[in-house]
Amino acid sequence: MNPLTDEWIAKAEADYRMAAREIAAADWPNWDGVCFHAQQSAEKYIKALLQERDVAFPRIHDLRKLVDLVSPPPPELVAMMGELGALSELAVSARYPGYFADEQSAHQALAIAGRVRKTCRQALGLAQHP
Repeated sequence: MNPLTDEWIAKAEADYRMAAREIAAADWPNWDGVCFHAQQSAEKYIKALLQERDVAFPRIHDLRKLVDLVSPPPPELVAMMGELGALSELAVSARYPGYFADEQSAHQALAIAGRVRKTCRQALGLAQHP
């Protein structure tokens, strides 16, 4: 595996685990943070897939645009395009005043990121993590 792919995977896992830890926090869970890190994990997993397939990609954060660069894209990611757009938007909204994510949004964000994680790990030939 390409060394840069390994770095993208490590960063994606760090974001996923941070979101998972935060969603389980007993005191003062940060739903905005869960949404942000869930999106970051999904983004970095898609970039790992692009990196491993030697596809150049711009420094963008729109998950749908990144999936559009994957050739051929895993069908599971294509089927999630609506959810990927929502996750991208949620992560941006949660960073600015005027919007606060709620528990339901955080759980949805982490679930989407989990499906991206599973799909990309499978496409990369990696074992599944719990």
